[in-house]
Amino acid sequence: MKLIRWFAPVFLLLAGMAAAQDVRYNYDKTVDFTKYKTYKWVEMKTSDKDEMVDKQIKSSIEAALATKGLTKTDSDNADLFVGYQVAISTEKQVNTFSSDFGYGAGWGYYRGGGMGSTTSTSTTSTLYIGSLQLDFYDVSTKKAVWRAVGTKEIDTKAKPEKRQKNLAKGLKKMLKNYPPEVKKG
Repeated sequence: MKLIRWFAPVFLLLAGMAAAQDVRYNYDKTVDFTKYKTYKWVEMKTSDKDEMVDKQIKSSIEAALATKGLTKTDSDNADLFVGYQVAISTEKQVNTFSSDFGYGAGWGYYRGGGMGSTTSTSTTSTLYIGSLQLDFYDVSTKKAVWRAVGTKEIDTKAKPEKRQKNLAKGLKKMLKNYPPEVKKG
């Protein structure tokens, strides 16, 4: 019984860690991605963009796209328009801790039964969940061809270096399958 009491919180913790970073992507399966070599930034409609954070996100995206063979240009003759959006939401987390103690049958002077006590304490905290959506648009057709979304709990106490490292790691996961493999017929 004690093993189950110990295992349940550990399982929930691990499940929470697995769900802490979620990456999804989608793309137009009719597009030949090998033709894309250059990209140009486009501004997505967002409210109150933080200039410093915008610069950090863009530099991380640019570094990730360079590893995929894409070159940034300011020319309108780019192959792709690239834009991103950020969203932050909050969730409430409830943590309940129990302390069980007592004597079971066969302990002490009285061998007929047991006695015990349970105390439970609950606390709540706010989790900040950040989402980054990255969109690629074909310049010639003006249609979306790739979208990746990464979602992760934000560590509000992390130093800027740690945040940058997490952003780079998330972008690597978001672009893992870019460009998609061409399936031969």
